[in-house]
Amino acid sequence: MVRLIITGGTFDKHYDRVRGELTFQQTHLPEILDTVGCTVPVSLEINQLIDSLDMGDDDRERIVESCRAATEEHIVITHGTDTMTVTADRLRAAAQRDAALGARTIVLTGAMVPFTISGSDALFNLGGSLVAVQLLPPGVYVVMHGRVFPAGGVRKDTAAGKFVESA
Repeated sequence: MVRLIITGGTFDKHYDRVRGELTFQQTHLPEILDTVGCTVPVSLEINQLIDSLDMGDDDRERIVESCRAATEEHIVITHGTDTMTVTADRLRAAAQRDAALGARTIVLTGAMVPFTISGSDALFNLGGSLVAVQLLPPGVYVVMHGRVFPAGGVRKDTAAGKFVESA
């Protein structure tokens, strides 16, 4: 069983045609899992639906607490890409202090384009994350665009629009 913790980000944004902006209405994850015919047992948890640029320390602590409270050993977190590495670093630090949390495999993923918009990378990134979380050893990782990065060793290259190893 994989725990899928939903925090918002571009992954779950919806284009509001009246306002002409991206907003949150509800998570797309049940629809996504149904669309792709996912056979991995998944337990969904909506932690929050916010843009990661609006996340503060309390929001990140809610994510850490959800991971700590999870009964599953494998956790995937959908997260906004702008501050995904900040949350990954926070989780890594918490896992280093907490043996039970450190025994879990935690993968953060997101999307550069919302699921509801043509050309979205959401399906690919979620699929990669669900496979990676089952195969990786315990630790905290970021999985984006077919790559696995350990927390603390990744950054978002905003000019290139992708995640890369950090120096």
